Amino acid sequence: MDEIPIDDVLTYGDKFINIIKTYGPNLLLAIVVLYVGLRIIAKLSRVVTKAMAKAGISENIRPFLSSILSVAMKVMLFFSVAGMVGIDTASFVAVLAAAGFAIGLALQGSLANFAAGIIVLLFKPYKVGDWIEVSDKFGRVEEIQIFNTVMITPGQKTLIIPNGQIVDNIVTNYSKKGYIRMELQVSMPYAESFPRVQQIIVEALKPIDKILATPPLEVGIESYDSHSIVVAVRPYVKPDDYWEVTFASYKNIKQAFHNNGIKVAYSEGVELGPIGD
Repeated sequence: MDEIPIDDVLTYGDKFINIIKTYGPNLLLAIVVLYVGLRIIAKLSRVVTKAMAKAGISENIRPFLSSILSVAMKVMLFFSVAGMVGIDTASFVAVLAAAGFAIGLALQGSLANFAAGIIVLLFKPYKVGDWIEVSDKFGRVEEIQIFNTVMITPGQKTLIIPNGQIVDNIVTNYSKKGYIRMELQVSMPYAESFPRVQQIIVEALKPIDKILATPPLEVGIESYDSHSIVVAVRPYVKPDDYWEVTFASYKNIKQAFHNNGIKVAYSEGVELGPIGD
């Protein structure tokens, strides 16, 4: 085996020493910065997660926001370390920017729903369990996801609504106040006394214990049609009791009208008569 000439060994040794002298301090500093930076980022992520919990940010979004912040800080750290050892990062930044732009165009709709989901989870216009109406769709919120909100209708149908549509439309939250006003209508003949009918309706609804005492029940004349007077009945209930109280109210009112001889006009054979008080 041929021996390596001593001159070549000395030459390579000098080159190695020169490389160490040139890049060694920067490389050592970069390693230290990388190690310390990763420790600081991990600690900051934990602090931010605790701060979001104290601020009341939904637990569904906390891990995601924390991970996004952690990744962003790590990317910045790696670019800084690469620059310290003499690596040109301009080309990497350009490639990442181009890739981000292309991905953004491809996922434009999904990103809009994602951003809307962040808004919903942060500002909480509704929460799980609330009864809401969005774009003429009514139901109870079952789940709030990053991209969609899942609702269950009174007929047990599942609605999956993109969060972008929710943010862009008017949201009616029926559960925000803890109670809602029901919009019931009954008819009474013109010849009948309204104060009497009003009292009959009030008494008919008293046995329904799920009707709230405050705000109080409202009964008044809403309009006049060609055959009868339309009476508005406005009890207040908890949102979960809406349909049960609706059915019970109509049932009790009908029974009370029957017991008190209140008549109604039929579409055929209507006769003209006097107007009551």
